[in-house]
Amino acid sequence: MTPRREPWPGVPLGFTGELPPARPSTRPLPDGGTVPELLDDAVDAVDAPDVVFALSRDGHRTVRCGGTGTPPSVPRDRLRYEIGSASKTFTGLLLAQLTESGTLSAGEPAAVCLDPARPAGRDPVTLAHLVTHTSGLPALPADFFLRALPTWHTNPYAGYPDRRVVDAFLRRRRDRRPGSRWHYSNYGVAVLGHALSAATATPWDDLLGGRVLRPLGLSGTTLRPGGPADDATGHRADGTTPTPPLTVGGFQSAGAVRATPPDLLTFLEAHLEPSGPAPADATLADALRAVRRPVLRRGWGHRHVHTVAWFQHPTGHGPMYFHSGATLGQQAFLGFRPDIGTALAAVCTRRFRTRDTFVATAYGLLAGM
Repeated sequence: MTPRREPWPGVPLGFTGELPPARPSTRPLPDGGTVPELLDDAVDAVDAPDVVFALSRDGHRTVRCGGTGTPPSVPRDRLRYEIGSASKTFTGLLLAQLTESGTLSAGEPAAVCLDPARPAGRDPVTLAHLVTHTSGLPALPADFFLRALPTWHTNPYAGYPDRRVVDAFLRRRRDRRPGSRWHYSNYGVAVLGHALSAATATPWDDLLGGRVLRPLGLSGTTLRPGGPADDATGHRADGTTPTPPLTVGGFQSAGAVRATPPDLLTFLEAHLEPSGPAPADATLADALRAVRRPVLRRGWGHRHVHTVAWFQHPTGHGPMYFHSGATLGQQAFLGFRPDIGTALAAVCTRRFRTRDTFVATAYGLLAGM
């Protein structure tokens, strides 16, 4: 495929200038507290068996752990946690790296990547549409729920394999023109992963590992249970019933990442300082800058801003980038603020179904600093 030079065709760009670097924080902390005190309060506010809040501020890391469950044999901050939909930030960074390196264009039709003999057609769904949730695809394929019922309380995604995700996309009749509406879609980002693998002739694990995980030194991050690190055990909404390790079927690019808190901080610190020592590849540094640029606005008064990989909300002093995620028994929150050189990775081993104190606590902590 011949790369096109327009970076995000079909997605209205909201920003094209240079991004400012992360700045040292000179602002006092809320209520005159210290970072350890704020993190301890955040851990105590989350009613989950295992809770970890890890914060990097001006390059200095502080980690606090706790929880209502019996402490595991491995320190909580050394376990590997399922981060669910926060995995999409890794997929967005991968797409940006492939685009910045000239390997492919975000304007490529996804169907052509999956089936080169297929005509693109009029107004095709592009890779850019998929990563920005403007493809017109629903949250999940129409036949997903029926297939997921037998394992709904254990592993609902396991029964929907790679080939079925691809076939469902290629067979689907389009309801609306791509780029005309924002609608969050696990399905769309799953299709994106398969399209990137097909376009590069590289299995997903090898593609993400070779282009993102290894260049950033994320040795405690994988896409499957087991391996060099111990996996955290998730729990259902009651906080006591354990859940099995997540198996995502054909939705790897939408939610398969599991990582240790130190790795998650390394990932976020690379976004704070794209030109810092972490990226081993210059195109990855360019990609880290690219995923911070807003590409669309939505909502009342277009107040909700999205980049290629992150939600962006304003604070009193600068933008905050964040993404949360959940599996059947675990939750994660990733966020960073370049204006104060601060990043936060928070994880817990409980799935909150109604009053989500975890995300509210993590969001409020980072936004209020």
